[in-house]
Amino acid sequence: MANPTEGTHRMSIRRKMPAAREVVYEAWIDPQGIREWMCPGDVTSAEAVLDVRVGGSYRIVMKGKERDHVHTGVYQVVEPNAKLVFTWTQEGNDVTTLVTVEFLAHGNESELVLTHERFTKPDVAKRYESGWGTIAEKLSSYLVHRGRHVVPAQSQPK
Repeated sequence: MANPTEGTHRMSIRRKMPAAREVVYEAWIDPQGIREWMCPGDVTSAEAVLDVRVGGSYRIVMKGKERDHVHTGVYQVVEPNAKLVFTWTQEGNDVTTLVTVEFLAHGNESELVLTHERFTKPDVAKRYESGWGTIAEKLSSYLVHRGRHVVPAQSQPK
């Protein structure tokens, strides 16, 4: 596996989410939910095994029409409801990149900021920007259609 600090190219997306940041964070650590929304391009569903803790690993298999896309990595930072940082390696590619997902509060809604960095080629970063953008849109729709756009009870003002 290549050194994760080799690449200098990066991409970032920002998306408003129709849910409190706690709800959006929970969606990111829910393997069942990921099945439905982590589906860019020709991917129709995903399977996820997540050990969400610093040093814990994950495996996400995005099931495409032509082939499966297997991604693995290790959580570097886990700040509940605020931030996830994890390495990202696609099976068949020896480059390990780094993903940072931040969950910013905006009242009953939130903002998702996703930065994916350490790419060795700018065209790969651009391709991932499109994929993550699609994933963010599907996550937003998932939150609305699953009724998860409400503020969690523990977060509601008294």
